[in-house]
Amino acid sequence: MSQIQPAALPDKQRYVLDDAGKHIGRAHYRDYQSSAGVERIFFHTAVDEEYGGQGLAGKLVTFALQDTIAAGIKIVAVCPYVKAFVRKHEEYEPHLVSTAPHHIDLLPKQ
Repeated sequence: MSQIQPAALPDKQRYVLDDAGKHIGRAHYRDYQSSAGVERIFFHTAVDEEYGGQGLAGKLVTFALQDTIAAGIKIVAVCPYVKAFVRKHEEYEPHLVSTAPHHIDLLPKQ
């Protein structure tokens, strides 16, 4: 059994789940500098299908949110998974910023 570990890749603006050098999960973000400080906009989270059902998305998002909070950065939950996750975990409420149009404008166009 491999050791799946979360890791931060700030140069790529994402957090990943690493399985022996293979990135099997990712949480993408963009940072926004507001007048109140940096806000991290989480807009997409995914875990490779073959790793589904193991609670790995929760492990990845917990790591990403804790790392964000430790850096003094506020959380903007645009990603449906992150949005649902923070609703279930009230401890993140003080660190949340409501999504605004300027946050959406920063995201990659699909």
